[in-house]
Amino acid sequence: MKNVRKIFAVAALLCLSLSTMKAQDVVFSQFYANPLYLNPAFAGSKVCPRVSLNFRNQWPALVSAFTTVSASYDQYVDALHGGVGGFILTDRQGDHGALSTSMASVMYAFRFQAGKEVFVNAALQAGVVNTSLNWDELRFPDMIDRIYGFTGISSAQMPQHTNVWYLDFAAGALVYGPAWYAGVSAAHLTQPSNGFYGVTKLPMKLTANVGALINISEEKRRTSSLGLGTPVISPNLVYQYQGGFHYFNYGVYLDWMPFMVGVWFRNGIENADAFIFMVGVQQDYFKVGYSYDVTVSHLANNTSGAHELSVGILLPCPEQKHKVKAIRCPSF
Repeated sequence: MKNVRKIFAVAALLCLSLSTMKAQDVVFSQFYANPLYLNPAFAGSKVCPRVSLNFRNQWPALVSAFTTVSASYDQYVDALHGGVGGFILTDRQGDHGALSTSMASVMYAFRFQAGKEVFVNAALQAGVVNTSLNWDELRFPDMIDRIYGFTGISSAQMPQHTNVWYLDFAAGALVYGPAWYAGVSAAHLTQPSNGFYGVTKLPMKLTANVGALINISEEKRRTSSLGLGTPVISPNLVYQYQGGFHYFNYGVYLDWMPFMVGVWFRNGIENADAFIFMVGVQQDYFKVGYSYDVTVSHLANNTSGAHELSVGILLPCPEQKHKVKAIRCPSF
């Protein structure tokens, strides 16, 4: 009976995706470990070349419902007065990737000084996206018999095209000072069509983030080449809106080099979604983090939450003609 409930849950997810194609974008819990996905204005914000790798397995109890892998590279380029970056992502839904989305994008973030210790990054992003459907892996509700299992017969009609390609654009801005930062971004600016059955616009996604760094120790010394001092508390808020859905993410980090721990809570307008617990280790130019989403919505008993792993590498800085100040913000 438990397996039947899981099957119905996965079938419902896939049917919803196919009929409307208005599902939310992938949601990462380690926001700052995947900075270019959060906001393209983070390109070059660490000045030195940076590599970010992320893996997320969401709702593993539902037959690998959502599995996402992303990788990015960015750095500040003195001759361009800003940062450049590249980002790739692959998202697979359902067992054997019945529905998958892949994207590749590039971005440029122009940097300027707005005040004595206030800096602004303004960014544009352009990319190409492919959404594909493996029809043979789909299981629809009318193919399921409670006694005999899958019958293999469905009234669902296969679309004429099972591969959709489209261009996608985004923009963002980031303003920061010595111990604070705030940003806004908009993805899917042109709301491209990504549906298999006719024209279906991809809803624009709006994101806003704000945070601060609070040094709770009188000692100001750095503990490593990337340290912010010990200990540092960082309260944060990330808000996202897409397709009529609002998500509020409230979190706080404790950075005690070389360790960092954090806890977040995510909720919508009416319903709570998940608690997020994370732990990370960062030493000099390398960091690794793990987080787990504890689902508290009505899906809590069927999904097994979400696992997320991140790896970050900061490469040696090239020689700069002008001194550029990197942003100070959490790493996970």
